[in-house]
Amino acid sequence: MKQVLEKIEEYKKQFEEELNKIESLKAFEELRVKYLGRKAGIVKSLLDLLRTVDREFKPKLGQEINKFKVFVEQSLKEAGETIKKKQQELEEKKKFFDITLPGFKGLEGGKHPLTITRELIEEIFVSMGYDIASGPEVESDWYNFEALGIPKTHPARDTQDTFYISEDVVLRTHTSNVQIHVMKTRKPPFKVIMPGRVYRKDADITHSPMFHQIEGLVVGENITFQDLKGTLDTFLKKLFGEKARLRLRPSFFPFTEPSAEVDVSCIMCGGEGCRVCKGSGWLEILGAGMVDPVVFENVGYDPEKVTGFAFGLGVERIAMLKYGISDIRLFFDNDIRFLKQFR
Repeated sequence: MKQVLEKIEEYKKQFEEELNKIESLKAFEELRVKYLGRKAGIVKSLLDLLRTVDREFKPKLGQEINKFKVFVEQSLKEAGETIKKKQQELEEKKKFFDITLPGFKGLEGGKHPLTITRELIEEIFVSMGYDIASGPEVESDWYNFEALGIPKTHPARDTQDTFYISEDVVLRTHTSNVQIHVMKTRKPPFKVIMPGRVYRKDADITHSPMFHQIEGLVVGENITFQDLKGTLDTFLKKLFGEKARLRLRPSFFPFTEPSAEVDVSCIMCGGEGCRVCKGSGWLEILGAGMVDPVVFENVGYDPEKVTGFAFGLGVERIAMLKYGISDIRLFFDNDIRFLKQFR
């Protein structure tokens, strides 16, 4: 019996030492199972040992084992409550938000002025029933020049104007190449605009070696110059307001005949004459014309059955006029002081 009592005392000291080291609920549960487990707990092993003790010692020994069991249960109960409280405090600290800390203002993004302008132009033409098409920026000589009626001897072939990747491959100089792709894959009638980047060897305050164009193409039966004028008049009024007036001047483009330069009444002075329009009251805005029959023949259309018109404008040019910007390079300098004005 003496040995069993000593064993109980050893277990008690051992339990106290182990209990003081407990820091988590997981370790707490492991300790509980070790001492109070129904199958292999230390208290269970002591009760099993009680069966082997002489009858006269069982009452005293049973009492001591029960005291030890109560001690373990009570100690675990108190320790469990303490550990749970600590765990809750830790969770609360994780959730705590110090409202005295200074806030951090998030950076607000915004669309680039060229994106705003391009999307506005696209929205206007889509509302007029146009589709949007795109095409390759690295283009073959045939699609970029020859199919559009620009022969080898044309001044636009000069290396001063065009970026040549190889003898027969160029960076497109206009989005007119998409017109050819569209006509070779679609049958009339259709109305389509073609926005995109184009490239020319030119750089100053009004020109960039990379800039953005939007060209339009309408093909069908009995399409006339009057349709072209009406389309552009509607577009300019939606873009600059109902007071905008249209003026057409005779011009030349290799892929349209007849061709015209299109002017709009000065948006700064309303046509009265100012520094922006150099006193003329007009601003050059885009080029347009009726599609040359040669272009139709190059894509397999019969020019006796279909007609059409085309027009092209520079997105930078429109944005500069609309926002009063004098230097095209501001669009590409990535100066946040300039760009944040358009948010």
